[in-house]
Amino acid sequence: MSILSCTDLRVEIGPKVILSGIDLSIETGQITAIVGPNGAGKSTLLSCVAGLRAPTSGTAALDGVALSSIKPRERARRLALLPQTPDIAWSVEARTLIELGRTPFIGARGQGDEDRVAVDRAMAAANVAAFEHRIVDTLSGGERARVLIARALAGEPEWLLADEPLTGLDPAHQLDAAALFRRMADEGVGVIVTLHDLSMALRLSDRIIVLADGSVLADDPPATALTPEVLRRAYGVEATLTQGPGGPLIDVIRRG
Repeated sequence: MSILSCTDLRVEIGPKVILSGIDLSIETGQITAIVGPNGAGKSTLLSCVAGLRAPTSGTAALDGVALSSIKPRERARRLALLPQTPDIAWSVEARTLIELGRTPFIGARGQGDEDRVAVDRAMAAANVAAFEHRIVDTLSGGERARVLIARALAGEPEWLLADEPLTGLDPAHQLDAAALFRRMADEGVGVIVTLHDLSMALRLSDRIIVLADGSVLADDPPATALTPEVLRRAYGVEATLTQGPGGPLIDVIRRG
């Protein structure tokens, strides 16, 4: 088991406080959803626990070791980040882009059989093998999103940190991605996702962390995290939880 943690984490950008007093401990083998209104600090928190942003104060740690003290190559082997707005800087085949997920493992001799097998496995899991030789510029937004999921999976990480990973996917591929994240968690990977779709967060996750105004408003199992009171305080809306045929749903009635 591996643990990602934050202790009294605070992030300031200029005069603005983005996060304050964040104390969390998240274990592998589960899906943790981070939700909250726009500007709540979800993406900033994810970048801190990925080791890509240094907090203004406090610490983010992996198994008790500050992320800032872990060498980037080692960190990249253990943590895979799927950003919300990834930058694909050049026109390459989808497979070539996915192979970049093996970069932390490739030595002076270049890619080996183990790397090729990992890439094949990642493409199959993300259902992108059919267009592995397509240039990424010619893919739809949803197809590119799935290729980027495959790139993250190619590194076979202990942790997958995904910022709005379902955005841009059609409903069928959203369900496929959700099922993939569940399989990963069941196999022992720690999956942390930020989501705007609260109903999907209820159905997908084992734990929901609600951010509001840069602080943790709720941190509970799905059944108790998104209460009407929490939704009122976080989003300023009156809402109820109902049980639909596919699982729990959030019914937003009006502004609070």
